[in-house]
Amino acid sequence: MRESDKFKIDIYKLKNGEHEYLFTIDKPFFDELPIDDILKGKGVVNVKLRKSESLIEGEFKIELRVTLECDRSLEAFPFYINRQEQLIFKFGDEDAELDDNIVMIHRDKQRLDLAHYIYEFIHMSIPMKRLHPRFGEDTDEDELIYTSEKNDKVNEVDPRWEQLKSLKK
Repeated sequence: MRESDKFKIDIYKLKNGEHEYLFTIDKPFFDELPIDDILKGKGVVNVKLRKSESLIEGEFKIELRVTLECDRSLEAFPFYINRQEQLIFKFGDEDAELDDNIVMIHRDKQRLDLAHYIYEFIHMSIPMKRLHPRFGEDTDEDELIYTSEKNDKVNEVDPRWEQLKSLKK
């Protein structure tokens, strides 16, 4: 049995009403799905599905501790993900993503694969700039760090340009 198979819900068996699922996320989940940014992780995902005749409302609560690699020092460091998301699966004639939070699924669909959505929520929780906590807040974005010129010559004007400027007059 593949790891992602445990995230598949047989929706044709679900009766109208609320259903709750608790999934554990650990190494096999990250091995199977291509999250290159995460070295390892462990946690839980609580999913509440409310089914009606025309749609399924899903609430996802993700509590996860992952290990990321620092962009600056390449050291591994822990990062905590605590995220809540909502998705609406609306029954229709085809499979399509209507909005960020609304997905149309074919009315004859037998199973709903939640692994893909959980993967996306985890991936969206990882910051673009991954810094080890020992670096603190990185607020020097406008500061020039590297330059090939020496500081004393930055404001100095080349004398050849001064001579050319005198030709204009």
